[in-house]
Amino acid sequence: MVKINKIYTRTGDDGTTGLTDGSRVSKHSLRPEAYGTVDELNSTLGLVYFYIEKSNHNEGIQKLIRDIQNDLFDLGADLSTPISEKKPKYPPLRIKENQITLLEKKIDEYNNNINPLNSFILPGGSEASAWLHLARTIARRAERIVSSLANNEMINNQSLIYLNRLSDLLFVLCRVMNENGKNDVLWIPGLNQK
Repeated sequence: MVKINKIYTRTGDDGTTGLTDGSRVSKHSLRPEAYGTVDELNSTLGLVYFYIEKSNHNEGIQKLIRDIQNDLFDLGADLSTPISEKKPKYPPLRIKENQITLLEKKIDEYNNNINPLNSFILPGGSEASAWLHLARTIARRAERIVSSLANNEMINNQSLIYLNRLSDLLFVLCRVMNENGKNDVLWIPGLNQK
């Protein structure tokens, strides 16, 4: 159970932050960088939620965005809890395979109605799509940071896989928000080189 009574604690004034297991690390170390970027992604998805019109077609996507936001809090908890050989007092919250499977099902479901691409697309087409592209790039950055963290410390590998699938899903949703790809803005290689 999370209980927050006090907003400032002064414990981070020395440039360190506390992890879930009680240990302290530098605020600029990979672990806080990873879960901080996941938090940034979650905040961006909060904006996405409000840019998606509340229609029958999009209510399912809005619910999906809220479910992903909840998963991202799970992911933040996972990343802020180092894997230890000592048995923890409480079982740590970790991303599980079924959360990844759900993303894969949603990718297949939404991508099924979209024509394949013959070109890369530029971020944009609609406001919702542009915000989803921003979220996608933040998810990719989070994935790179978590990958770097995994090279230095033990992590739950499902967290890395989750971010990979999430960025794929966000790309598909970008296209869904562009009338299933009809309003995608296609990249024209070398357009301004002439």
